[in-house]
Amino acid sequence: MREKSSDLHVQAATIGIHIVDILGRPVSAIPSGQGMTLLDEIAMSAAGTAAATAYGLARLGVATATFGVIGNDDLGSWLRNRLQEEGVDVHGLHSASGVPTSATILPIRPDGSRPALHCIGANRLLDEHVIDFDVIKKARHVHIGGSFLLERLDGTPTARILKYAKEHGATTSVDVIGVPDADFERVLGQVYPWIDYFLPNEEDALMLSHSSSLHDAIRWFHGRGVRSTVITLGERGASVSEQGREEAVVPAYAVDVVDTSGCGDAFSAGFISGIIRGKSPVDAALIGTAAGSATAQGLGSSAGVKNEKELEEFMANTPYLGELRA
Repeated sequence: MREKSSDLHVQAATIGIHIVDILGRPVSAIPSGQGMTLLDEIAMSAAGTAAATAYGLARLGVATATFGVIGNDDLGSWLRNRLQEEGVDVHGLHSASGVPTSATILPIRPDGSRPALHCIGANRLLDEHVIDFDVIKKARHVHIGGSFLLERLDGTPTARILKYAKEHGATTSVDVIGVPDADFERVLGQVYPWIDYFLPNEEDALMLSHSSSLHDAIRWFHGRGVRSTVITLGERGASVSEQGREEAVVPAYAVDVVDTSGCGDAFSAGFISGIIRGKSPVDAALIGTAAGSATAQGLGSSAGVKNEKELEEFMANTPYLGELRA
């Protein structure tokens, strides 16, 4: 008999966006007409703010279940198998007929940046009925990945999930995919009080808070009930601010950047793994910047460290890019 997610030992649960990324590098320009450009590398990655975070957590030895919707197609089968190979519990990854698995084509520029050509696909079908609340009850941490692109989960359903998780002893985190013309208040207004760790990037933090400075954004989120802001700053590392404490800035690590896709999700995985293991938010964020920096050295979300030992060696042997300000 196949086990249910609720029968398994789970430390972390991720809920949200599951994507297959198809990446190629280096792409300086898209050829016109039917022209062709030769690339050095093409890869596929398990990606998305729930899938890649689950993937990274499992690699770091955290027992992780993920919840989402994929298509009943070849890409969906590949994504399920890839997550399972890394040890992620995929019982909560539902297959839907008549809709494609979410996928993104990413032409990676020589500097590691990239545009995105995205098919939202099955992700728009994720709702509360997909989630096993017995897992949420038992998990030590619950992460929502992809607010603003979760049409049936954004707003009240997300607030209910996080409230339930906290009532049963879990810590919580939320990452967003910023959409400039979205209804910010509908999506997150009632969610903020249930967030222990809010994990946007700097651009999204400023946009969501209608702020012109990071300091003002942090104060705004705290005023809405967020316990701690953990805001990624790209090559400048990450800002960590707990309610009632001074902001700390942890550095990124000095690496040769190949591709920045998946770095934010790797950061989330590293940070959450630290929180689950009892680290302070600042120390957990340093694990996060290490995981994100390591991922930037290769192509795709799966390019980072393969296990906790590799991450520890990376942190011991790689210099900071900047200073730790705590």
